[in-house]
Amino acid sequence: MLLNNPDNFWSIFHFGDLIKAYIPLMLWTGIGLLFSRFAPQNASKFLGVGLYWVGVPLQLFVLARHTQFSDTPYIPYVAIAALVLSWLLALIGWQFAKQEHSDRSSLGSFILATMLGNTGFVGLTLTNSLASSSYADWAVLYSIASNVAGNYGIAVFIASYFGKSEVKPPWWKLLLDVATVPSLWAFAIGWYTRPIGLPAAIESGLDTGVWVTIAFALSLVGLRLGKIEKWESLKPAAIAAGLRVAIVPLAIGLGATAFGLRSDPRLILTLMSGTPTGLSVLILAEVYNLDRDLLISTIAFSFIGLFLMLPIWIIFFG
Repeated sequence: MLLNNPDNFWSIFHFGDLIKAYIPLMLWTGIGLLFSRFAPQNASKFLGVGLYWVGVPLQLFVLARHTQFSDTPYIPYVAIAALVLSWLLALIGWQFAKQEHSDRSSLGSFILATMLGNTGFVGLTLTNSLASSSYADWAVLYSIASNVAGNYGIAVFIASYFGKSEVKPPWWKLLLDVATVPSLWAFAIGWYTRPIGLPAAIESGLDTGVWVTIAFALSLVGLRLGKIEKWESLKPAAIAAGLRVAIVPLAIGLGATAFGLRSDPRLILTLMSGTPTGLSVLILAEVYNLDRDLLISTIAFSFIGLFLMLPIWIIFFG
């Protein structure tokens, strides 16, 4: 048992790996925060749109081309189940989180902040550090399913419905917004061009582009933090973060246990379902004019919550 063997307990943590994983997070977010003092007001809008149309599609294109999957057909269903559970919890949690000045944009932002996790960066980094490499394909497949179905599938529908204006857009406009999401097309192209080899220089450039995307996405967090003048969304942000990093992964971990999963497979599903609110919400906020303060506050709270919950998930589900 883990608790009866302190050596096993401490060996799991890999503190050096965790520190190494979070150095880019602190570095690039700090650069964005510093730059926010001098950046023009529309800098975050420009960066968010650029990531939406170029950066994130590039990341999904490369991930789809380079990942080898084992026989794990149910992983996407777990990712989708976590999204649906988060959506339902967000609708319930909003009854306790909404404030007098809350509007449609705030509700949509609250739902997205609860639903969308940072599986592509934080999730994969944590699972690579804390779980066996033989199950790496589980984490990657979960991340792809979560990104395709959630971050740039369902999330675009929600962002389009609640954002932009107080007038509800027609149903065909919502479907058009989802159908024209560049990340979905990039993933499909990457998946179906897997047999086609590319020159080594191009493959290397694509891999570098993924890390550049991560750096710019983290910088966007810093930019938005630096532009916040009033922290008026603390209550809804704290509730959304609690649902994101505590309640949802607890449900997924218990569900995995009920289905007979143990050790690394169960830990991977728990960690991936409990990652902090994803940077994609900021991109959607810039594109669809959502409640940016609520979203960036939730990102900050959920990262703090991750540090508090991580030992618990390792002890009970590792």
